[in-house]
Amino acid sequence: MKIIIKILKCFMFGIICFSSAIFTQKPIAKADSATFVVMEKISGRILYESNSTKKAYMASTTKILTAITVIDNFDISTEIRVPEKCVGIEGSSVYLVDGDVFTVEDLLYGLMLRSGNDCAETLAVTLTGSIENFAKLMNQTAIKCGAIQSNFTNPHGLHDENHYTTAKDLALITRYALNNDTFTKIVSSKNYVATEKNSNVSRYWVNKNKMLYSYDGATGVKTGYTKKAGRCLVSSAIKNDMELICVVLNEPNHYARTKSLLNEAFDKFKMVKIIDSSKFDYYLPNENHTKYYRLTVDNNFYYPISNGETISAEIDLPKHLNAPPSNNQKVGEIKIYASKQLIFSQNIYTLIND
Repeated sequence: MKIIIKILKCFMFGIICFSSAIFTQKPIAKADSATFVVMEKISGRILYESNSTKKAYMASTTKILTAITVIDNFDISTEIRVPEKCVGIEGSSVYLVDGDVFTVEDLLYGLMLRSGNDCAETLAVTLTGSIENFAKLMNQTAIKCGAIQSNFTNPHGLHDENHYTTAKDLALITRYALNNDTFTKIVSSKNYVATEKNSNVSRYWVNKNKMLYSYDGATGVKTGYTKKAGRCLVSSAIKNDMELICVVLNEPNHYARTKSLLNEAFDKFKMVKIIDSSKFDYYLPNENHTKYYRLTVDNNFYYPISNGETISAEIDLPKHLNAPPSNNQKVGEIKIYASKQLIFSQNIYTLIND
């Protein structure tokens, strides 16, 4: 038995949705060499995109993956010594000195706030033994994030023909990283004080990311630039209980483009609780209809919805139960569709109260 439910500003079986005026979803920016994507963090839904799967260089936005790779695999309270070969690395730097001792956490702040290439190499070499070993770990982490069209050869993003990503992959990496509280705390910090352990001298680092100072609701993430990659920016922001990730690569006006994309997405999309597990009030009878068994689902489901989208639920259940069920027995499935596209499904179980 399949039950098809069209939802228009109503409550039914604990499902909450809305539908209103027509809105045509289009990228708001002109087509050019830039590549961008706007993604909602919880669902991973792409709201806007242009060339989002096109191979691109990403400069220091690489350090998003560097940071979450370190956080996932190492104790950030560990103290490490800066090796001589990691001093004076090309590009942006926090000016580490041979023999300096910092915690991994300190160097992560230097990496993400000041874009320290010396921090990147120190973390990579000290924690895994070499840049090559760390790059392997980065690629493993990228695959875990769902970023399968990328390849990483270094921890800082200095140009390498074999070091590349896509806007979509970088958004997926950022989405994964933002689910980590330590990463989120670091990239949202406007400043940080690190203390070198040998000298007890403090270093004061201010975040270079202008989004944190100029965009309401901004929570991160990372800037980047090389001549080959162009201006790059990965941003996150929260408004009205919705968190968006915006990636723009090879964009001369990267801050302006990012703000425009975020403003449009926040204006046109709303985060909706489509399934509320606490309000899922549905029952199945036994064969004789002498007893009814309550059903439940495990998870709530939120989704960003634009004006004019048609939301429907398909509940697949038997007409009745042939035998008394056990608690938490799977009896069916619920599927949610947006504009006829399947966006979510989960099992339906019995809820037996002893």
